[in-house]
Amino acid sequence: MSDILETQNLAILGSTGSIGTQTLDIVRQHPERFKIFALTAHKNSALLAKQINEFCPAFAVITDEAAYNNLRNEDHGQTKLLFGYSELYELVKHPDIDVVLNSLVGFAGFQPTFNALEAGKRVALANKESLVVGGELISELIKKKESSKLIPVDSEHSAMLQSLVGENSENIEKIIITASGGPFRSFTKEQMAKVTVEQALKHPNWDMGAKITIDSATMMNKGLEIIEAHWLFDLPISKIEPVIHPQSIIHSIVTFVDGSSKAQLGPPDMKVPIIYALSYPDRLALDTPRMNWDLSQELTFEPVDYHRFPAVKLAMESIEEGNMAPVILNAANEVAIARFLNKEIGYIDIPIVVEKSLEKLTGNYELSVEEITKIDNETRLFASRIN
Repeated sequence: MSDILETQNLAILGSTGSIGTQTLDIVRQHPERFKIFALTAHKNSALLAKQINEFCPAFAVITDEAAYNNLRNEDHGQTKLLFGYSELYELVKHPDIDVVLNSLVGFAGFQPTFNALEAGKRVALANKESLVVGGELISELIKKKESSKLIPVDSEHSAMLQSLVGENSENIEKIIITASGGPFRSFTKEQMAKVTVEQALKHPNWDMGAKITIDSATMMNKGLEIIEAHWLFDLPISKIEPVIHPQSIIHSIVTFVDGSSKAQLGPPDMKVPIIYALSYPDRLALDTPRMNWDLSQELTFEPVDYHRFPAVKLAMESIEEGNMAPVILNAANEVAIARFLNKEIGYIDIPIVVEKSLEKLTGNYELSVEEITKIDNETRLFASRIN
């Protein structure tokens, strides 16, 4: 029996981004199950205005001042328009919200995730950085707050969750987390040194935002996903193994102590894990392309080359180091990606900035929301100055 309300009041953080717009497509397919209570965006005021007009949420938040000024004098009907991150952080606690879907990009997603869980909400998490930087705090919070639920939206973690339904976690021998390998899977280090921003933004399988597309190109996204899986499923890093699977059909494999394995397969379509996170433990019908099993399917696998993709190893080492190392890793990576997109540094410099930041700043800090924010800020300043 599902614990999901017949109609859920849904807050979508990042409604104008890739995950947000696909979530709204699902809402259009199931208006009887989902009511939009709140929408948030950063800069895309034009699209947010259209979404407000269509879905008539009680609240909308925009975090960029210029974008807010574009909207503030327009008529938004019954929707209350709010400005800034502080309003967003408070909004997720609203008693009328049933589910918060967090698809914010990067560190900005951590505080809303924490606040929503602290308020006893169900969080559909598409912001892996929440667990990368605050996994220990969030895990402790969920244990204390029985009504809080954290359901992954990332395709790999959704696949793990689906494979583990009905299973005893003590019987897990290993989880295989698959990676497409990105656009530079077969590139040599010499070829990588010449990669352009335009090349890095062209993912072979997935349609995603700029930050996660670059993360996929460097394979840092796989490192972040390993950290996320560590906290979601309470597994040591030694039991989580990344494997390259270029077709992006198998999203993860769980191997059990008796030698059997379960895999979740599906097309590279983010609507599938989104609707599963919203409907879990039930399933809802979804109008999306199916796999054609009548056709011959090639499913291939290969190991990750940590020499060409050092970001994966840096992420795995950061969780072994513990304390604030993952916070430093994440902040330095976000700064390095922004600098790469601005053509200040090269593609192969991204993991170098991360490694230098970890070497300089890793230490023993107090574990708190305030300290995490402080270390994040300090790392960003340091990483922005690395030549």
